[in-house]
Amino acid sequence: MAQLALRPSTLPEGDAYSDLLDRTRSLAHEQRTLRDQWFQGLALDGKEEALFELEVLLKASACFSNPRNQPGQLRRTPTVALDFRQPTVLFRDGLHRALGLSRQLLGTRDRRLVFHRYLETVLPEDNLRTRLAQEGTAQQTPEDSLVALRQSLTSTVEVVEGVLRGQRVPFRLFYAVLGTVQREVNHNTFFNPLTALEFRPEFDRIRSGQVLDLIRSVPGQHAHRLVALTFLALFRMLRYVRLLGRIAVDVGGRRRRAAGRAYLVLSVLRSDARALSDYLRRRSGLLLAQGYEQDLLRTPASRLLEQSSHLRASGHRLLGIKSALEGIAGSLRLEVRRVFQHDLPSPEGMLGDAELHAALLTASSSLRPALRNAILFLGKALGVALEEDGVFDDHAAARETSERLRRDVWMFAQIVRAFATKAQYSPAEDRWAPVYNFQYVREFLSYFRAMGYPLLRATDYPRFDAFIRAMTRLQDTDLVDPNRLEEAIDECVAFHSFLMQLFEDISRRDALADVPFDRRAAAGALKLYISDN
Repeated sequence: MAQLALRPSTLPEGDAYSDLLDRTRSLAHEQRTLRDQWFQGLALDGKEEALFELEVLLKASACFSNPRNQPGQLRRTPTVALDFRQPTVLFRDGLHRALGLSRQLLGTRDRRLVFHRYLETVLPEDNLRTRLAQEGTAQQTPEDSLVALRQSLTSTVEVVEGVLRGQRVPFRLFYAVLGTVQREVNHNTFFNPLTALEFRPEFDRIRSGQVLDLIRSVPGQHAHRLVALTFLALFRMLRYVRLLGRIAVDVGGRRRRAAGRAYLVLSVLRSDARALSDYLRRRSGLLLAQGYEQDLLRTPASRLLEQSSHLRASGHRLLGIKSALEGIAGSLRLEVRRVFQHDLPSPEGMLGDAELHAALLTASSSLRPALRNAILFLGKALGVALEEDGVFDDHAAARETSERLRRDVWMFAQIVRAFATKAQYSPAEDRWAPVYNFQYVREFLSYFRAMGYPLLRATDYPRFDAFIRAMTRLQDTDLVDPNRLEEAIDECVAFHSFLMQLFEDISRRDALADVPFDRRAAAGALKLYISDN
């Protein structure tokens, strides 16, 4: 994959949201204008969804070639020893779909292209055949780029069909075939979606005015851009999930090759989720610190005392944003990994149509509320209580988010209780032992960062500051101080009581009036969560 779209060294002073929509793809101003004009003039029903799916399938030429982006349990066999014949079949089926979408977008010009290719095969003179080929690969307009893309996809499908005539496809051959498509896409002028975390105005605009106002209200250049990037990426992943839902309907129906489409979309979703999670976890703190440093250095020494309250408040706000972004990164990483390793079959373990349909619906029903809650949590961390009805265009959003929040509250309540019990009954003489002897402390802190912090923020816990202070003091030491551990235990006991009461309150919401809590399913999810962490 190409580098991330966020370029901190060249940040503009304008609106980061608009900049990410317009400039993450390397198109000149004239090319962006041509593409916008082409898309607006396109007379095709459902053109937005068709273009979106086409670009996702093109992006999969890079994502699906990485076995880490494919569903299934972690393989113990070395990659070079595996047979990639089934993934190659899925990729071929996805290419057929991409080819069909490119033909839809070309419209009447596709028929002219078919005749054009026929002439190439019957012309006796090499120079005339070469001239026709050159005319078919010119990319002065978006239509020209679609023609070039359609031609390369057609040729690649023939190559893949030839590869599949063999009994086995080694990884190097599989990777080479996908790399060929990736290079063709990378050289395409108007349809090159290979950049990680890149966005397009045709289908990535956020329609919620509440979210847009929130993004634009974030002070600080780096903080503003990080928040805009996170919101755009989360909404983009929600769109992947909606596409998976539509594909699940096609499994076993009139449209063939749905499995290939599904696995390619899944690879892009996992790649984007990993890119966002890694970026927020590794870079958000550094970028926010750089922004704060710039603000501090711009303050004259003579005004430092006068501005001290403002600078302190700004620092605390940035710390809150950093914790929120890192919490989203941790929870997203765990949720996607759990779904890919436990809810979805590997390409080699392909299921029948009914089983694949059920697996896709299960994965969608797990990922959708997790992404929605991440969006709502980020708004809460920024001081705004976003409403489901005003953010998501789905009437079932309130029920899904409430049901997921109830499950997460119950799960973390069990983790908090287990930690407090373990800590209370640790031998007193071991309380001064090094932290590595208290593995459960480190495990609890990792659970807290991924699940506990978002719950603290999302639920308006009244002892938020005290709990954070206790967790911070427990983390910032090489030895487990008994006093600090006792403080953490007391806070966990209080937080557990709060969570259990919150669990009862959420269960009484109107959206969950007829939805009983599935304790067994929640316990199973907790077991997988703990084993995967």
